[in-house]
Amino acid sequence: MLDIKFIRESPDAVRRGAQAKNIPIELDRLLELDAQRRHLQTQFQALTTEQNQISRDVGPLMGQLKKISDPAAKTQLESRAQALRQKSTELKSQAAELEEQIRLLDPQIDAILLTIPQPPDEDVPAGKGSEDNVELRRWGKIPTFDFTPQSHVDLGRKLRLFDVERGVKLAGSRSYFLTGTGALLHQAVLRLAMDMMVHEKGFIPMAVPVLVKEAAMRGTGFFPAGREQAYRVGEINETGDDERFLTGTGEVGLTAMYMDEILDHSQLPLKLVTQSTCFRREAGTYGKDTSGLYRIHQFDKVEQVIICRADRMESIEWHKTILANSEAILQRLELPYRAMQCCTGDLGPKNASMIDIETWMPSRNGYGETHSASRLYDFQARRCNLRYRDEAGKVHFCHTLNNTVVASPRILIPIVELYQNPDGSVRVPSALQPYMNGLQVIS
Repeated sequence: MLDIKFIRESPDAVRRGAQAKNIPIELDRLLELDAQRRHLQTQFQALTTEQNQISRDVGPLMGQLKKISDPAAKTQLESRAQALRQKSTELKSQAAELEEQIRLLDPQIDAILLTIPQPPDEDVPAGKGSEDNVELRRWGKIPTFDFTPQSHVDLGRKLRLFDVERGVKLAGSRSYFLTGTGALLHQAVLRLAMDMMVHEKGFIPMAVPVLVKEAAMRGTGFFPAGREQAYRVGEINETGDDERFLTGTGEVGLTAMYMDEILDHSQLPLKLVTQSTCFRREAGTYGKDTSGLYRIHQFDKVEQVIICRADRMESIEWHKTILANSEAILQRLELPYRAMQCCTGDLGPKNASMIDIETWMPSRNGYGETHSASRLYDFQARRCNLRYRDEAGKVHFCHTLNNTVVASPRILIPIVELYQNPDGSVRVPSALQPYMNGLQVIS
């Protein structure tokens, strides 16, 4: 959520940002409602000030009444006191009416505020969609095969690593089983990622709820935009903020954990990592990537989140750090990848900047997205009411960032396909062998 003061003072910047992201907004309506609210608030404060003055005036009058014995003077003072009390009652009634008008305006303002996207940073390239993203760098050599390589679907079936057919039978489209060594490979990747993040990078390991209330999804920016991607679960009588949903990323739990709290500056930065099961409806992708493990409804992900001070340059440096963490995993797995700066039209509502990592997948004859590193400044923190108190005692909204460390089973696609042998067996990456009891080849 953007600061209403910023919107009020820089409407053109907000409008340009929304246009760059191809997101329609009701900015003029928001500014109109905000002006109405501020006018009502000014009137309310004036009434409150007058009420307080009357209270201060009545006190001395009552003191004088106790001391005066002259009936005429006493009657006059009593009349003045009664008039002040009557005026106070009228002011109280008027203030209540203004409060009610403000109360009715607030949800209208909040509803529009939740739809206003964060403007992209100035260094984000302009573009309409992912086709306009800009390549920043590549790592690793794309291998050539002296045999006809097989897809992960075929290899998984022959080596009994995956069972997509029975997954679909059990749970519908975009479902699967990981079986035998495939399940072990999946766990090995996740364990490698967690070990690196905790023991080498100093992140705090967390186990987070994947079933959360509406407020957590709204606070982290996944609602209202993106609501169609979430599975609603919980009791059928849940409504409003008590409705519960399955999360599509551990980012929700890690960030919303501290909503409505004021942290101390000494606690920052918080470096958090979790492994969690994620659920996405993949709405709007009918008929797209229906074969295999690329676009599925349920998967596991190791996610990293940074909660830091409200310092723009600090956020930019943390963005580089979390991106480097993800690249380190791919380099240990020796998987060729490229880093892509997302253009304005591919950022989504909440990101000021986002860098995707795409890993080479032979069956796609190209790179496929495996990671997204996001810089959000105080956008999530304002929605979550997540703040910290600095050394001088002043309270600020935190900055937040997040990035995938690794997501599986999608990452198994390049592993299985790039490490395949002519005989249809698959080599186990050396970084994963310690997690698979020294297994070197899956056959």
